[in-house]
Amino acid sequence: MTTTTSPSASLPARTERPTRESFWTRIAADLADAIARGVYPPGQRLPSEHALAEQFGVNRHTIRRSLADLISQGLLRATQGSGTYVEEFAVDIALGKRPRHHQRLAQAGLRGALHVVASSTVRATAAQARALDVAARSTLLCLNLIGDAEGQPLHFSERFFPLPRFARLEAVVRETGSITAGFAAHGVDDYTRRESRITAQMPEAPVAAQLRQPVGRPVLFVESVNVDTANAPIEYARTWFAGDRTTLTVKHDD
Repeated sequence: MTTTTSPSASLPARTERPTRESFWTRIAADLADAIARGVYPPGQRLPSEHALAEQFGVNRHTIRRSLADLISQGLLRATQGSGTYVEEFAVDIALGKRPRHHQRLAQAGLRGALHVVASSTVRATAAQARALDVAARSTLLCLNLIGDAEGQPLHFSERFFPLPRFARLEAVVRETGSITAGFAAHGVDDYTRRESRITAQMPEAPVAAQLRQPVGRPVLFVESVNVDTANAPIEYARTWFAGDRTTLTVKHDD
């Protein structure tokens, strides 16, 4: 017996109700639009997950997915124990001949400082020795620093300085929040950046944690070498800039 099949019988049935995925993507789009229209201005805390779930008529898991998507886009930031906030600003940081964190922020009308989060004495690797023009396995001071503006972390860095030349630098930086002040305390009244190498990369978990961002959000990675007026290397730095809070401008006129 021959069976006749209607052309429409082989087609999948249409789904009348929206899928679970379409719910969270739609809510994320609605929240992004509200942010763009200023309903939630920069720095404002969003309503709680419970309140948003009631507003959109969905469960908290769906809201959590929507917020996570906006966090990964850099529109929101989550602060543990406090809530979810609209990202406040993006700072244009100039990588000029004279690297001065305080000065660059002041030019942008912002307040900020460098904070020492860890320090150690290490033996120079081959790459560090080449950058600082010292013998391999020489003793270096390593400072891990957070550079912030208005309380927001902009960059995390590992900075290496030759010893014993800068033996007191850590104490000065902890007191003043300034590498420039640390150099001045060691007789270096002026210094310049010899080179900077910039790449984009995904941060490792410890770096992302210091920048208070998810590991899935890219950062700008900069390797740089600073020299004194005699062109002797005095600092080798590896710096990770929060990609959603910073713009790097390379300047050649200062």
